[in-house]
Amino acid sequence: MEVKVIRSQDRKKTIQCRMVGETLVVYLPLGMHREEERKIIEEMRQKIEKRRLKRQINKDDYLRKKFVEFNSKYFQRKLRVNSIEFVTNQERNRGSCTPANGTIRISHRLLNMPKWVLDYVIMHEMTYLVHPDHSRAFWEKVGEYKYTKRARGFLMAKGMEDEETESDGGDA
Repeated sequence: MEVKVIRSQDRKKTIQCRMVGETLVVYLPLGMHREEERKIIEEMRQKIEKRRLKRQINKDDYLRKKFVEFNSKYFQRKLRVNSIEFVTNQERNRGSCTPANGTIRISHRLLNMPKWVLDYVIMHEMTYLVHPDHSRAFWEKVGEYKYTKRARGFLMAKGMEDEETESDGGDA
């Protein structure tokens, strides 16, 4: 991505950026230190790249298809969701669900993992719509997905899944 910097003596503190074609145009105050400029420009470039990546990875309707498939197979078509999408701002979590507004977000980091791991995370997040906790009932429902134990082990090995004991309802 090309970057064009426009410095203005009229700007005192505000910093802006926008995409013009394939060029990131950054508007900065005139007297800013070059090192601070570089840091800000890099942060803005990364933000734009994440936004582009999010748009690109959500063009594929894999998540929506899996939701429909799993809803039919495991939930008797009873679940409703307003959105299910990949996000680029979940570095620690692999997914999240907000049952109150029916949104499921899946970390883009799962795109590089086997499909059965991604599918496990989809099942895990969908189950929150029924059991918004890690109760025994939650884990029993998640465990209906045939690769749950394998996927959890894979994610534990990657440091992306906490080990939970049987008494907590986990299947580890």
